[in-house]
Amino acid sequence: MTEAFIRLLTTLVSLISVAVLTTVLKQLLDRNRHRPPVVWHWLPWLGSTVDYGKDPYNFFFKCREKYGDCFTFGLLGMRVTVFLGAKGNNFILNGKLKDLNAEEVYGPLTVPVFGRGVVYDVDNARFMDQKRLLKEGFSSGNLRAYVPEFVNEVNNFIKTNAVFNSKQGGVCDISSVFSEISLYTAAGSLQGKEVRDSFDAQFATYYRHLDDGFAPINFMLPWLPIPINRRRDHAQKVMAGLYMDIIKKRRLEGNKTGSHDMLWALLGARYKDGTLISDEEMANLMIALLMGGQHNTAASGTWVMLHLAHRPHLIEGLYQEQRVVLGDGGELTYDTLQQLTLHNNVIKETLRLHSPIHSIMRKVQQPMQIPDTDVVVPAGHILLAAPGVPSRCDEFFPNAMDWNPHRWDRPAGGDQQDDQDSNDTVDYGYGAVSSKAAHSPYLPFGAGRHRCVGETFAYAQLGAILATLVRLLQWEQVDPKAPVPETDYSSMFSRPMHPATIRWRLRR
Repeated sequence: MTEAFIRLLTTLVSLISVAVLTTVLKQLLDRNRHRPPVVWHWLPWLGSTVDYGKDPYNFFFKCREKYGDCFTFGLLGMRVTVFLGAKGNNFILNGKLKDLNAEEVYGPLTVPVFGRGVVYDVDNARFMDQKRLLKEGFSSGNLRAYVPEFVNEVNNFIKTNAVFNSKQGGVCDISSVFSEISLYTAAGSLQGKEVRDSFDAQFATYYRHLDDGFAPINFMLPWLPIPINRRRDHAQKVMAGLYMDIIKKRRLEGNKTGSHDMLWALLGARYKDGTLISDEEMANLMIALLMGGQHNTAASGTWVMLHLAHRPHLIEGLYQEQRVVLGDGGELTYDTLQQLTLHNNVIKETLRLHSPIHSIMRKVQQPMQIPDTDVVVPAGHILLAAPGVPSRCDEFFPNAMDWNPHRWDRPAGGDQQDDQDSNDTVDYGYGAVSSKAAHSPYLPFGAGRHRCVGETFAYAQLGAILATLVRLLQWEQVDPKAPVPETDYSSMFSRPMHPATIRWRLRR
């Protein structure tokens, strides 16, 4: 038994040694000036997975210092070519369909969660058409109707949730709190009353099981028969069934209340080819809408609360701004929300420094030459854009790693939103967007054909939640000497490390 174990161990060590030696020799001998430089690594298949996974931004900046803006690294057997900076963002985010494909990268992860017939399970033209249908639900008229609903949800949450039932105040995990608030506000507005009323403990469990399906392993092995995937598949069927039951009921009863939610916007909608959107497609689009939007808002809102906890004077500044704009008893509306300059700057600054998605990937379909170089990215590589890198550069944002909402008081240089209002526009099938936006150092919602269509909704939702919390609460950090938590990059959406706690008290 001992001899057999020693032989096995010797064999494993020999295999690993050969693999390491082969990998090293290949990097030393197989250098091609027409290919991006390869990040040095010791093990095949694994490549730079650990360094990238621990802290993507640290990895990007270290590699840029050594290799320049364009380099290739190994990620779980894939060859990933990173192209940083404004040129890289434009090259990838405005890439042509014949050159770059998003479905091959994100389909395996998202299709089991969202369901069939939507997003990355369909060709790009149909996906763009689905974005067009969703965008109609984000009209300014609908946003005006949503803001009072956001406010009501937050008011009810603070009044009824057990976390806030102490008149003396207390300590709470703001990450969990904001996750719940963002889920309820999204459901109560976009998803409709029936969905919001269904948010019991069982529904929350199904949502969590779907969320667990975004585990990194499912980029590679979404079919793996492990517990999280079995729960994911069951939850998808149950939640899709819930939506389809609501759709059938609405068809029978009609819109008697004049509701403005997304489900009513989709009912009876047709694709550009005249085809009616099916009940299953509607249900799965609603799941995709709920999952994607909730993650971004929950993570961004948590960062807002944590940064403000370190600067209580800014919380009071926000409160006084509301008193000036709204008066002591004025109601928050979509229009008055636009007048809350400091509130909006707090949100913009947080999105600049804490974009929920750090990497945007595309599969290369045919060899692509990097502009102004003789470097060619081969077909089969994954191209990676990191819009958050320019946002963290002093070149565009002086003292970029400092969270400073007042940098937006008088934007200069990179301190500006993307040029979405530019006259140079392109329509990918869901409405005109700026063709120059990808050059901006501020891209929290992406650019190009895959730009987020829910951007205006996200700003309104975050703004309304923040404004309402400021009116109801005062808060500060639990440990006055503790820094803002580090970022947890272990899931698809980056978020604050736990514990993410604040000390709160009711505003008197």
